[in-house]
Amino acid sequence: MTKQIFQIKTKLVSATVDVIAQTIHEADKNNRSCAIALSGGSTPKDVYAALAQKQGINWQAARLYWGDERMVPPDHADSNYRMTKEALLDHIKIPEENIFRIKGELPPEEAARGYEEILAQSFNSNPPVFDLVLLGLGDDGHTASLFPETEILNETKRNAAEVFVPKFDAWRISLTYPVLNHAKKVLFLVAGESKAEMVKQILGSSKPQISLPASVVAPIKGKLTWFLDSPAAGMN
Repeated sequence: MTKQIFQIKTKLVSATVDVIAQTIHEADKNNRSCAIALSGGSTPKDVYAALAQKQGINWQAARLYWGDERMVPPDHADSNYRMTKEALLDHIKIPEENIFRIKGELPPEEAARGYEEILAQSFNSNPPVFDLVLLGLGDDGHTASLFPETEILNETKRNAAEVFVPKFDAWRISLTYPVLNHAKKVLFLVAGESKAEMVKQILGSSKPQISLPASVVAPIKGKLTWFLDSPAAGMN
């Protein structure tokens, strides 16, 4: 695991854009497509808006997926897909068939099974191996929709699953640990003073704790990186 601390959030955003662009370029250079799992949240939104302005990216080589989704239609204000569409997808030339959203308008189990089928069709490995997974961090230690004390934390066979989150009294769909931990690169994006205590707990822990779901993300063969702004890293 490596971590980088940026004085201000805009530098974190710029560095993330560079990582994404380089990951796509490397895959394209080797004549293969680049699979990226995107995250929701305010910091990723800033990243996507900046990414949309980045020149020289061959979006034909990118395949975009999502790490998690809320059970809402794709045009709903709470949809991670809608946020990404407005910040990024509407502004780049990417083939429609290269975009793989989670269908949050369906019943939870149906949406999860459908996403598993998409993953099975898209990848020639099980679990699927993403080139890059972007993740955020919640104040409670959750990442994607892997929340403390939820059943999905124990899922070892499915690649995506439905999860009921009591604190929101709502269902969500999320990629599971087997997928996250088989990625080539996992990049946590964490900004803001409100995250400092949780960052300290996770990065200061000597071993993963299921009570802090983000701490269990540890790619088996891949690279784990934390990008933090100064306020988020303030207690480290």
